[in-house]
Amino acid sequence: MPERTARAFDPRPLTDPVDPRAVRSFWRDIKAQHPRSTAQVVTLVAGAIIAVVVGVVLLGVLSTMTAIIGAGIAQGGFSPLVLVPLLFVAVAVAVGISAFVTSQRTRRNRYRIARFAAANGMTYVDRVSAPNLPGLIFPQGSARLSTALVRGFQPRFVEFANYQYTTGSGKDSTTHHWGYVAVKLDVPLPNIVLDAKGNNALGSNLPASFQRGQRLSLEGDFDRHFALYCPAGYEADALYLFTPDIMARFIDHAAQLDVEIVDDWLFLYMQRPASTVDPATWAWLFGTVGALLTKLDQWARWRDERLRQAGSDAVASSSTPADAPTAPALPFAPPAGMLAPPPGVAPEGRRLKRSTKSVVFVGIAVFGFIVFQNVIVPLLSR
Repeated sequence: MPERTARAFDPRPLTDPVDPRAVRSFWRDIKAQHPRSTAQVVTLVAGAIIAVVVGVVLLGVLSTMTAIIGAGIAQGGFSPLVLVPLLFVAVAVAVGISAFVTSQRTRRNRYRIARFAAANGMTYVDRVSAPNLPGLIFPQGSARLSTALVRGFQPRFVEFANYQYTTGSGKDSTTHHWGYVAVKLDVPLPNIVLDAKGNNALGSNLPASFQRGQRLSLEGDFDRHFALYCPAGYEADALYLFTPDIMARFIDHAAQLDVEIVDDWLFLYMQRPASTVDPATWAWLFGTVGALLTKLDQWARWRDERLRQAGSDAVASSSTPADAPTAPALPFAPPAGMLAPPPGVAPEGRRLKRSTKSVVFVGIAVFGFIVFQNVIVPLLSR
């Protein structure tokens, strides 16, 4: 079988001019691949009806106000207050035009990303609802959606995409946006999180927090760039996985990215689009993934010794009773237990234990109350 030759990085489709007809054809194909549900159709029809009604009302207001302004000018009694409704009409029209322009730009950008994926030997998927991925951002909230997915399959599966989910409801709802890179590993590994310090503001930007007892300090400058969390009892395993050369790769290439290892996946998280029309972002992410992949092969040799012990205990607990019939002799001596643990992670290492951020918020509130009582109030009473 001939060796697969790596393609040269080609960002030209991200910035080349596009044919509007090709974009429309591309979008028709996308719609055919993702037919709308009944609820979406009902929402779309309701939105269209509302838009028509609002448009008719705006035209009526515009016509009436034009007549009033004309009459006022003819009689010399024009008042600037009559322009206020026209201002609202102008704002509504501007919002509508902005929404239309944004929609068209999104379609052109998705088309460019799809062409970029093809030019670089990858595939494009426009959207995936509630992606079945184990990373810590994926079970959060509701209305979970990955968009503009660019996937590569050699030498291992890699996915670049944007992700969003919604928390809260009604007026209190918030939509959270992330970019991520998902890399398929050879074997399941302990749940390890590298919280990058370079992208934090007031505390971690991750949507989950972890118990302090799971924080592990590593040698060199690694702690200046990342806070590493691993399950209790897996400290030696984390040191095996994060050798000095691997730590150097993460510092040099991924210091602005949050990293999670969970099951047989490696995730890189960023709070901006990962799948974009910016060539510099793609060059950075391709370079980061390429630098890490050259070191990830050694992780395939890791095994959880707890599974070896579990296998030995299972063999011991199911040993043959003394009065059982003797089995026929075998032409070889079978091992008493597993010679090496199978690929996998014992239950205690599969997920980090999380802590609640409410303790932090309560502490801030108490501190603020103390400052208010002892500093602000005395100053105001002078």
